[in-house]
Amino acid sequence: MKIGIQTWGSNGDIRPMLALANGLQQAGHTVTLVVSSIDNRCYQDSCNQMGIAYRHVPKHINFDMEDFAQRAFKMHPLQWLRSLLDEAFFPYEQAIYISSQQLVAENDYVIGHHFLYPLKLAALKQKKPFISITLCHAAIPNPTVPPLSFPNMGQQFNKISWMLLDTVFNWALKKPLSRLWLEAGEIPPKNVLTELLSSQQLNLVAVDPLFCRLHEQWLPHNQVCGFLNLTEDIQHWIIPDKLSNFLNNGSAPVYMTFGSLQQAVPDWSMALFLEAVKLAGCRAIIQTSSDQYPADSEIKDIYFIGRHPHQPLFSRCSAVVHHGGAGTTHAATRSGCPSVVIPFMDEQLFWAHQLQKLGLAGKPLPAKKVTATSLSKSLKFVLKSTSIQRNAQQASMMMQKNDGVTQAIKLLKRHFQ
Repeated sequence: MKIGIQTWGSNGDIRPMLALANGLQQAGHTVTLVVSSIDNRCYQDSCNQMGIAYRHVPKHINFDMEDFAQRAFKMHPLQWLRSLLDEAFFPYEQAIYISSQQLVAENDYVIGHHFLYPLKLAALKQKKPFISITLCHAAIPNPTVPPLSFPNMGQQFNKISWMLLDTVFNWALKKPLSRLWLEAGEIPPKNVLTELLSSQQLNLVAVDPLFCRLHEQWLPHNQVCGFLNLTEDIQHWIIPDKLSNFLNNGSAPVYMTFGSLQQAVPDWSMALFLEAVKLAGCRAIIQTSSDQYPADSEIKDIYFIGRHPHQPLFSRCSAVVHHGGAGTTHAATRSGCPSVVIPFMDEQLFWAHQLQKLGLAGKPLPAKKVTATSLSKSLKFVLKSTSIQRNAQQASMMMQKNDGVTQAIKLLKRHFQ
């Protein structure tokens, strides 16, 4: 079967799609992956290794992540999302839609990042099945829990809260998100959050069941497949000798990273990490974002590292300090590491609360307010907590029993049939 996959966003939005594409290819399907990368990272080499046809559309997105990150500190969540779309999506919407039309025409089925409404529209116009992938379940209505930041007042009031959230998203985003539909002569879906931004045929929720235990309350088209873990690069990555020596010559270090966000705040993040490590008195591996601290260099008890697959190294660490991205949250938990989360936006705050509820992290430290002192205190708390350490090991064993790619392919096969 010929399957087209399309995604947009940063590395955290693209790696799960690479994992699924690789699994489908190994299952005997012919896969084409179309990527719109807001940090202009190219995945051609990875796709070549996996035998996946690759397209990069557009060739370049003119988006200043560092400038945006500085401004984002002063924005509320909807303002942040609208600004991101205005700068990194809407100017390229037509190019993305044209590539979506081509992808739909060439394939039997198309699978898209839940925000890729151009692909959904193209599939509708050509009468082809469209399946969406949701990487965070925070916006899937569930009457047993309220939306993020809403009080839990029971199922009846929670339903009203979810309806209110839909209304707010419609007010803020429906007009710009409907423009493409209207230009194509189609009536846009009624609600942005629950209809326009995902498939009503099949929406695969790429979240480990550990984090969404009440998913039975979702509408049936929302199906949990689990974390789409890209194991291909994990298998081929070898820990460099210099790093191996660092790991073997002392206690297990703390790992510190803000993922793709780190390049948006390079100086601030490095200063925060270095001072916190000093105050906490621990060893650390810091993913570097600064020319001042080049990859594979050391300063006393700190090792600086560049890009690499996270999980092989996380399993050698005592804790992970991160921003609360879905990918890093899953990688840290699967590796048996407690977390210290510094969220920059609401979705990351959601993951921070998930980890806290499961006893895998302390209180979130919002990026707007975090200091080296507060970070060092959280580090000390997590490293000394035997219950958090124990919970992390138990969560790791539970997650390692699940294979999100295999389950996704089973659900897709059922849907195809």
